[in-house]
Amino acid sequence: KTSEVMNTATRLVARMKRDWMQYGRRPAGLCGAALLVAARLHNFSRSQKDIIKVVRVCDATLKKRLAEFERTPSSSLTIDEFLKIDLEEESDPPCFQQARLRGKQNQLDAPELEGEIARLEKVIDDDLQDVVGVGQKLEMPPAKLHDPCAAKEQ
Repeated sequence: KTSEVMNTATRLVARMKRDWMQYGRRPAGLCGAALLVAARLHNFSRSQKDIIKVVRVCDATLKKRLAEFERTPSSSLTIDEFLKIDLEEESDPPCFQQARLRGKQNQLDAPELEGEIARLEKVIDDDLQDVVGVGQKLEMPPAKLHDPCAAKEQ
């Protein structure tokens, strides 16, 4: 059964490589995530702490790799499908996915921001009208320039 876990973990690492997960990553984090998933697929009860001790990575690193793998098409396959089917499609690199999510979030926030800006402009205009008075224009008196030469002539 140990060889099955090893083969599944190797297959997982190969899939992670195809999904661009290994670029800019240390191999220990990928191996740790693959070992944890493979062990659980084959009913080995291994905790994240067990894997962390073996591969010597931080628990946050292991969680990040698992979250990145979760966003790939391979994570949606059943155990039998994963072992039998070799997906041809590739996932985008994790940094592309994060940038795309940020872009979508910014697009969703834009209408809210425009509405907030319009509301604040109206509040400012109303406050200015209260200070200046209704129907009056806010005019600034011309600035008196201090002319040092004029003082000497008098």
